[in-house]
Amino acid sequence: MIGAPMPDPQVADSRTIPQCASPSTPPASLVVTHEGPVFRVERLTFAAAEGDTPRVKDVVRHPGAVTVIAVRDDGRLVLVRNRRVAVDRWLLEFCAGKLERGEDPAAAAGRELEEETGYSASRIEPLGAFFTSPGFTDEVMHVFLATGLRPVPQRLEPGEEIEVVELGEDSLRSAVASGGILDGKTLGAYLLWSMKRSIGGHAVASGVGGGTA
Repeated sequence: MIGAPMPDPQVADSRTIPQCASPSTPPASLVVTHEGPVFRVERLTFAAAEGDTPRVKDVVRHPGAVTVIAVRDDGRLVLVRNRRVAVDRWLLEFCAGKLERGEDPAAAAGRELEEETGYSASRIEPLGAFFTSPGFTDEVMHVFLATGLRPVPQRLEPGEEIEVVELGEDSLRSAVASGGILDGKTLGAYLLWSMKRSIGGHAVASGVGGGTA
């Protein structure tokens, strides 16, 4: 199957992801090697100069995802301990989830927060976004701060193994420093939150503006 790469509306619509100034070289051919419910894998072949071997890249096309830094009124952070099959380990993470095609990231953040942690937020504030692993995937992770939390029924999907964990920020920082947190999106999201607070931007635990979930 040959055709144009699958567009990612979350990347196209995002104002937080810088665009490359130089045009990319289009592939000479594109073959879809996997089409699943979560992502699609494309094998891109790029033409080479005479005498050289064509360059082949496998690329994972992903609809994007969200992760949520949830802060209770007492300042404690709500995380989850999630059993990740790919690495066969329990990982301490901020709650997160995949976007449906065309879904508003802020709405997805509120939904994932409720489903995984059993908290609803009165305020959801965007903090930024980043590419999770651009060496092989176009997945964009949208980061949100959730405050004004109140308990709601937790709604785990079938097969999900998740435990809710609440930590003070000092404990979270210690877990980061000691290697107790190995999840990349959690490390990246915490860095965004920390940096924005240090320069007087968003992400204070009280008085946060932004939309509602």
